[in-house]
Amino acid sequence: MSNVKQLPIQLQKLGLMRFKQLYPQQHNIDSKIVMLLALSDFAWRSLESQPDLMPWLLCKNELQNRTIHSPFENLELTELDESQCHKLLRKYREKYWLKVAFLDLCCNNPISDSIKYISQLADMLIQSANQWAHAHVAKVNGEPLDGRNQAMPLMVLGMGKLGGQELNYSSDIDLIFAYPRSVKTQGGRRSIEAQVFYTKVAQKLIASLNQITGDGQVFRVDMRLRPFGESGPLVMSFNAIEDYYQEQGRDWERYAMLKGRLIGVPNQYWDEFNQLLKPFVYRRYIDFSVIESLRKMKLMIAQEVRRKRLTNNIKLGAGGIREVEFIVQALQMVRGGREANLQTQSLLKALKELTVSQIIDDLEAKDLKNNYLYLRKVEQYLQIFDDKQTQTLPDDELNQQRLNLLLAQPDFTASVSKIEHVMSQINNEFTHVIGEETEPLDTCESAFVSAWEHGDISFLNDPKDDWQLPLQDFKLRLSKAKVGNRGRDILDKLMPALLKQLSNFNASATAFTMICQILNKIISRTAYLELLYENPGTLKQLVLLCCHSKWIGEHISRYPILLDELIDPAVLYKPTPLTAYKDEIRQYFLRIEHDDLELQMESLRQFKQTHQLRIAAADATGVIDVMKVSDHLTALAEAVVDQAVNIAWHNTAQRFGTPQGTDDENKGFAVIAYGKTGGFEVGYDSDLDLVFVHNHDGLSQTNGKKPIDSRQFYLKLAQRLMHLFNTRTASGILYELDTRLRPEGASGLLAINLESFNHYQQTQAWTWEHQALVRGRLILGQDELIERFAEIRKDILCQQRDIKVLKDDVIKMREKMRVHLAKGNTEKFDLKQDIGGMADIEFITQYLVLKYAHEFERLTVYSDNVRILTDAAKIGCITKEQQQQLIHAYISYRSRYHVLSLEQQGRLVPRIQFEEDITNVKRIWDIIFELN
Repeated sequence: MSNVKQLPIQLQKLGLMRFKQLYPQQHNIDSKIVMLLALSDFAWRSLESQPDLMPWLLCKNELQNRTIHSPFENLELTELDESQCHKLLRKYREKYWLKVAFLDLCCNNPISDSIKYISQLADMLIQSANQWAHAHVAKVNGEPLDGRNQAMPLMVLGMGKLGGQELNYSSDIDLIFAYPRSVKTQGGRRSIEAQVFYTKVAQKLIASLNQITGDGQVFRVDMRLRPFGESGPLVMSFNAIEDYYQEQGRDWERYAMLKGRLIGVPNQYWDEFNQLLKPFVYRRYIDFSVIESLRKMKLMIAQEVRRKRLTNNIKLGAGGIREVEFIVQALQMVRGGREANLQTQSLLKALKELTVSQIIDDLEAKDLKNNYLYLRKVEQYLQIFDDKQTQTLPDDELNQQRLNLLLAQPDFTASVSKIEHVMSQINNEFTHVIGEETEPLDTCESAFVSAWEHGDISFLNDPKDDWQLPLQDFKLRLSKAKVGNRGRDILDKLMPALLKQLSNFNASATAFTMICQILNKIISRTAYLELLYENPGTLKQLVLLCCHSKWIGEHISRYPILLDELIDPAVLYKPTPLTAYKDEIRQYFLRIEHDDLELQMESLRQFKQTHQLRIAAADATGVIDVMKVSDHLTALAEAVVDQAVNIAWHNTAQRFGTPQGTDDENKGFAVIAYGKTGGFEVGYDSDLDLVFVHNHDGLSQTNGKKPIDSRQFYLKLAQRLMHLFNTRTASGILYELDTRLRPEGASGLLAINLESFNHYQQTQAWTWEHQALVRGRLILGQDELIERFAEIRKDILCQQRDIKVLKDDVIKMREKMRVHLAKGNTEKFDLKQDIGGMADIEFITQYLVLKYAHEFERLTVYSDNVRILTDAAKIGCITKEQQQQLIHAYISYRSRYHVLSLEQQGRLVPRIQFEEDITNVKRIWDIIFELN
């Protein structure tokens, strides 16, 4: 009991109470176990879960033992199901982390030994999860084999402290996955590509470690350090990784990759992988450019510390653990290309080698090592208290008492003083080696400060009278808002900077009002205000875009999370390549659990909003033209539909199983797009006109526990899709889905067999439905459905029609639309619905297809107006002059309509501006419909 008596009274009572609760029959109270229970809530929970571990903890041989055993020892991996695997991994972690807690809290174990031991245990957990995941994916799909018929494993690269074998107690783990060769699998039920195989393995590996179960979590797994970050593929081949780092690798990635270490059983590919990364990390020359990069990184970290209001942080604060890492790794990167002994992931080994190479003298190295290990020891204690990843000194009395005891300090003030002394020594060394990146000075002239403080624009050198009202209105709203002192301090710095940017761009009162509207939305969220203040470039982009587009301003106002997108202009003004949207959204969803429907719905909306903003930014600033804008918005919509179908399929299949002969790749389901989506003309606020079809009859049943007939399955799939799109979440709706163009309209089935669709089109459809089909195209579906729909569409459009009936039907439908929808008058022209407008050109195009396609099948190839009119001229249905005039008018109208949409100004324009185009379209209409 002697050790127990050394504990402060509060801790002594806590430890004894917990011991007696755990071991009521135990008369001999073990003082070390009491101490463990008093100092760690995690240890208390672990012994509560596994009380039989106490004798194991007290065994001297075990405490000295560092042998690493597999959690799956003597078990057949393919016979371990997911729940068994997850349980074994989590119990293993709990057992051995308890041992480390006992060593550190009760046995004064050297911190250098503890962090190495934890890293070795983590390696075993990751390796075991990888082997189990590989075995289970290979069981179904076979596995990729090399030229000697040997299986090629997934390569797991541990980053950060895991890579340096200096993992802290409650750390998350940063991983990167790679595979050697792109070959198809062999030996399974069906062969799949290596990329698909290793992605499946990686997903299982991540879930086995990251997923929270009743037994807890092994590690939080972070994949953001991989090439292309969160938007990059989960796994990449050696060749792809080499290309990425050679062509696109950035300074911070060099710094991160210095810690990269392969985890698992060494194999023939390890050396090859290490060699391809080495030239990227270590330059052959002495590389002093890295110092400036690291200095800037440290400034960014300091800004982040302030933004998150991190105080008493022993990792990120001045003189913290991160500064020691910067010192050592900077010197490694400067000289490591020339001095191979510095090429190590371990900080402590590198520090030793720096003294051998006489880059740091022995005394400096000794002080740096001792101070680093002291902070690592403090960090270890903080995390063992409750198994939480924290580097912040405690603000509660219990944990302060615990820390005082472990640091042998009389009170918390003394503990903090000791820690601050250590950190000041580290910071002095950091400044000596790295230097400090000075923050930009506040250059806001006093005029802008005075204008904000007094709420009076007249203080400005060049006052804009129409700014006075939005400024007064914002200050009035601010006076009524619940804003903390920190928020008001930031606003007092931010608003003069904003006024200066508005002045630089000669902004209108409308733009000023729009930005104030955005600020009103984020006024209670200090992190966003700090983002704008501490990143002048972000504030500049916000003003620039709001000056260009009211739509962008309102879009950001509705979804303030988009402010993060303004940080990097290189990304902001560069929309995703047209062919890459589908791949990017699939990669975006790899880390999202299949069963978390709410998160999936939010993620769909955020993906759409983020990419819409990038497209709009490029559009508003003239980076891309109107035709390309529509192409991008259409490609984005198609990618969202594709991902939404995958989510709806998984959700519906979970409940009912899947129809016969279908799988994730061949769903037997397709989506037909009409209108703007079908014609590649999606706008920023367009709804989507879609029709859902499938290729199954109603007799076959699904294969789930609750089987239903296939027709019902596809109806439920379509209903789930409608829910995904039209439900209003915190991020709004996804797109407004309009399915009224399906057979029988709103009263028809939501999903219909493709042959039934064909029968309806052949026998019951009205002329206007065939007009709509001109702009119809299948945007999602397997090859056989794509081919069959193309046949059906061509057959329908190529029917020979009664020309008089066709002409009368088209004219009547156009007149009906004009009466109900046109908003123009003698002075204002409705770009869409007035005579001579866009709708007239669309009807001309549709009429030409329905009239001439039985002679010229070529007219059915495309679904967009411009290419149909081009083909119509080539085959003589209209003259070259008519084609040019119609296309010129159509693009001119669309371009203006587009600009008005960005400014949210409707579709009315002065008629005189388009007088020639209107006249040309009216004349061509009369000629084509023989109205003269």
